[in-house]
Amino acid sequence: MSIIHKLPYEWQVGLRYTRAGKSSGRSSFISFISLISVAGIALGVAALIIVLSVMNGFQKQVTDRMLSVLAHIEVFDASGSMPDWQARAKEAAQNPAVLGSAPFVETQGLLVRDGIMRPSIVRGVLPGVEDNVSTVAKQIRAGSFDALKPGSFNIVLGYALARALGVGMGDKVTMVLAQGQVTPAGMVPRTRSFTVAGIFEAGHFDFDAALSFVHIEDAQRLERQGAPSGLRLRIANMREAPQVAAELKASMKGDLVMRDWPKLNANWYAAVQTEKKMMFIILTLIIAVAAFNLVSSLVMTVTEKQADIAILRTLGASPGSIMKIFMVQGAVVGVLGTLAGVAMGVGVSKNIGVIVPFIERLLGVEFLSKDIYLISTVPSELYTPDVVTIGIVSVVLAFAATIYPSWAASRVKPAEALRYE
Repeated sequence: MSIIHKLPYEWQVGLRYTRAGKSSGRSSFISFISLISVAGIALGVAALIIVLSVMNGFQKQVTDRMLSVLAHIEVFDASGSMPDWQARAKEAAQNPAVLGSAPFVETQGLLVRDGIMRPSIVRGVLPGVEDNVSTVAKQIRAGSFDALKPGSFNIVLGYALARALGVGMGDKVTMVLAQGQVTPAGMVPRTRSFTVAGIFEAGHFDFDAALSFVHIEDAQRLERQGAPSGLRLRIANMREAPQVAAELKASMKGDLVMRDWPKLNANWYAAVQTEKKMMFIILTLIIAVAAFNLVSSLVMTVTEKQADIAILRTLGASPGSIMKIFMVQGAVVGVLGTLAGVAMGVGVSKNIGVIVPFIERLLGVEFLSKDIYLISTVPSELYTPDVVTIGIVSVVLAFAATIYPSWAASRVKPAEALRYE
């Protein structure tokens, strides 16, 4: 209490109005409305934190699966090939953010088996170096990634692609390339037979259904080029890919083209960011509704406390001081609701792996069936900037809700308020 007594009287009166009143049923009812406002703000803040954390978790899961086969940054030479890729790799490694590099050749082809045709992105890699930039070697379901030997014309297919073609280990598939060759009969497409030496599953359908790997030398023969197309890089923080790409563009020699993973997946990345923004706006309306409850409770408080306001005015309190009293009351409700909501949201987000299975067992349901979804558990990724932003928005909305009732209190005329007292 000693600390409260040292505060300006506006704060003391405002904090007193915030506490439950015992003088009358009306005061208790108003305090109950304030409690409901606190609970509403807390639930809105908690819901927003939990939903964004779950969305972040799903985004991270999908991104990790994408980047298990994609590089964070791709570096190309404007000439179309990179014969000195080792030197380029050393230059890139001078940037502390770069963790590894690997050369590659990428082309597109049509895989054919018994009349079944499927398009595929064919990536030529060095099996011993590919681990520097991807984890595809650890995702092999059958066969071995090391079976990609130069001149063997072996191929590793995505799980969905192999199933669509109806092939298994040791089967032959024919690759038809877009680039044709001139023959006496005219221009005909080039073809090459490959042996299935492995099947991988990245957990991302777009890649499992359209991606295949061959040895880089076999890919160079297919493309009729004597060097890799470029370098694939992995960096420490995937979120910094655009910035690191710009740094490498400035530091590395030659006419190079940089492509970071958000640019390669621009449509998906933009869709996820738009979804997060819209969800933030929609769920913020829950906090806004709680703020409207705060307005109603303050208006009722002002109506009940008109006699007190009149007495304070006759004792010399200015309209600004009266306004501060009710703004303090509303701000306290907003801050308490925000803190409670942040605590609740953070607690649930960090323990969602325990809470969701408990709810599933309690209700006898399964939210994400393993037979249908690739992600069978509800993920959660709590980002501190999201929590800070939500807290600030909540406090600002609560503070804005106090402006009109506080202004109305400052306009109370002492003579009229005390006329019937």
